[in-house]
Amino acid sequence: MLVARLLELDAAGALTSAHVRAGAQAGGVNVRTVWRWLEAARTEGRMERKPRARLELSDRVWQVLGQAGGNVAVLHRHLTAAGGEVPSLASLYRVVHRDLQNGRVLPDRAVVRRDREEQQTRQALSDLALASPRQGDVVQEAALRLPGSKSTAASAVPVGESGAVEGVAVPAGAQLVRTSSVRAVAEAVGQAMATEGAVCVFGDPGRGKTAAVRMALSEVPAGWKVTWVPVPVRPSVAGMRRAVFDALGLTGRFPHTSALADAAVAGALGEARVLVFDEAQRLTVPCLEYLQSLWDHPGTRITLVLCGAGCERALSRLPQLASRVGAWQEVPRLAGAEVAAVMTGFHPLWRAVSADLTWIDQSCGHGTFRTWAALTAHLQNALLTAADTSVDRALLRRLFQRVAPPL
Repeated sequence: MLVARLLELDAAGALTSAHVRAGAQAGGVNVRTVWRWLEAARTEGRMERKPRARLELSDRVWQVLGQAGGNVAVLHRHLTAAGGEVPSLASLYRVVHRDLQNGRVLPDRAVVRRDREEQQTRQALSDLALASPRQGDVVQEAALRLPGSKSTAASAVPVGESGAVEGVAVPAGAQLVRTSSVRAVAEAVGQAMATEGAVCVFGDPGRGKTAAVRMALSEVPAGWKVTWVPVPVRPSVAGMRRAVFDALGLTGRFPHTSALADAAVAGALGEARVLVFDEAQRLTVPCLEYLQSLWDHPGTRITLVLCGAGCERALSRLPQLASRVGAWQEVPRLAGAEVAAVMTGFHPLWRAVSADLTWIDQSCGHGTFRTWAALTAHLQNALLTAADTSVDRALLRRLFQRVAPPL
């Protein structure tokens, strides 16, 4: 409006410097600025501000910023070293702040650090070209060195099943066993799927909670999908939203706003799906509220499986979600009466020392599957490194010291 009025005065030949000074005072700008506006209006016919190019950061730049833990100065040094046209540090700060205010989410530093370390480990293993030994050869060689043992081909495992369950690591030659706890977890998960409810699987560390859940979900009914969502260390709601988005394998870039991300996740959860959150004891109350919002969304069809040592205490911090849990399934220690049948089915090495299995469990195993798996690996190594090694209590006592820390 000021420029248009000044142009009218200029066209009438009545424009003076006093008019320009008064206009600059009214507009709160410098006199030279008003003269510059008038010159642009005369030469370009433009009476509005010249549009400025909006600085945008690519996904690659945001990835670098995330790896730097949100440090804009580190990002600026990276762009400078890469060469090309680089915005000023102040411009970078302004653009990052603007996009964060609009809902852009930076990954948690702990998650970025862990992913980077895992990537470095995978790359190092690839560079070393490490290959695991064939399971059949290892088991057969170890079994041949056991006094009184039979060949692997002639040994049937009546209580075991194939150990080829994704996500469960067992020693070479071992196979998972459906114990009473595994059957109870499978029943609880099945009931939760039937009602599209929630189940909490808890128990002390090393008892086989994750393995039991994976065995229960290894064969789901037709039309169901299973998604394992990794729970970050010290998770935030933004971190959990990104973890669910990535676990679902949604295409495209992660949305800039939480509303768009929630809409994309809710759309993917419109089909029957089991969402498993292992290490759920890490979940804070805001993260649990986020899971509850996904579950209560009218367009989703999900079954929640929360698994972890202490996850029942984490759920108790949010009574609204705890009241919706249909089954609280504890995974106890392996009962003493089950040890012999389960361990001889778990690995053929234990058949040669079946008479001492109860003593081994009382001295070291204590009904904990993780301890038994570690002890199995140590026994395999001992038998493979020395040809004349025999399995006796003296050898087992030495292996106990490797498995359990000194008290």
